[in-house]
Amino acid sequence: MSFLSNTLLSRCLPVAGMLAALTGGMAHAQAALPVVPLTAGMYAIQAEVAATPAAREQGLMYRKSMAPNAGMLFVFEQKAGHCFWMRNTELPLSIAFLADDGTIVNIEDMAPRSENNHCPKAAIRYALEMNKGWFAQKGLKAGAKISGLPQPRQ
Repeated sequence: MSFLSNTLLSRCLPVAGMLAALTGGMAHAQAALPVVPLTAGMYAIQAEVAATPAAREQGLMYRKSMAPNAGMLFVFEQKAGHCFWMRNTELPLSIAFLADDGTIVNIEDMAPRSENNHCPKAAIRYALEMNKGWFAQKGLKAGAKISGLPQPRQ
């Protein structure tokens, strides 16, 4: 490992430990995910990026709270009808399904601990989960744009 890698690792480990404490222990701990700044018009978002199968599967499960302008961005390698559910997710969430250019395809509200499917109205590569009602409170609807999306892995 290079010095930079060791430095980053030493900064990420305390965050992972805090996450484990917040989620009730190591059984549900999730490795610290990278965070990207996104924008929705004049609104700033700090989004954790779930870009691997394991990170996408874990999502926001077992979390008890999320900061007001924080979210989780799901990034998929392939465009498809990626559906979501809320198994083991304690937080009520809203999810925006995003086209490749960041345009919101549709938004769904999701109830905690539900196995109901929430699906995009078109094939997508990105989905952004925020606290329930966040998009509506900001006046964001289908057709609005989210900027700053990372490129998916190929």
